[in-house]
Amino acid sequence: MDTQNQKHIQAVLDLATAGDVAQGLSWYSTALNAANELAARYNIYIATACAVIASLSPRNKWERNLIDAENIINVYTSVGMDACKDVKVCTFGKNKAKALEILTHDGDHTNVFEDILSGPKLREFYRCIMGFTDVCIDGHAYSIWFGDRITLANVPSISKKLRKQIKDDYLAVADANGFSGYELQAITWCAHRRLHGVA
Repeated sequence: MDTQNQKHIQAVLDLATAGDVAQGLSWYSTALNAANELAARYNIYIATACAVIASLSPRNKWERNLIDAENIINVYTSVGMDACKDVKVCTFGKNKAKALEILTHDGDHTNVFEDILSGPKLREFYRCIMGFTDVCIDGHAYSIWFGDRITLANVPSISKKLRKQIKDDYLAVADANGFSGYELQAITWCAHRRLHGVA
């Protein structure tokens, strides 16, 4: 490993159980399967479903994230935009607004969707679900890279330069271990949560 931060990431990977690895390897493909099901059920593009899921993800538990995505998509496609004001979601209002804007652009419009998602973490999450080469840098990923458990409230603002450094370190460790960037991020996320009892 070239850097201390890469060694931190490798150390968590080395502590991953077979279960952590299996769960991490399947995490984003399972998310893509969920998006595929929504796309088929409501006759929208897969990219649209992935972007809606990503838009509704902040401060939202994964199971609820999928429920919120289906509720928004269902009401939008069956009743229309106006009825969506009554749909409750477990994230911020601005993220619900992003989901609705994405639905108005239904199609295979990755560039448009990334512009709407706007925040780097949301874009990364969308790209990882889609299976693009990327790493989702959230508070857990930062803690792993930093080498200590840092509560999400104490994770510093991640600048564009720092985000690139973190991502490059994850990609280097991923390449050294035969994983994609998002696979490594998911595996270490699973191991980190287990090791620190994160719900």
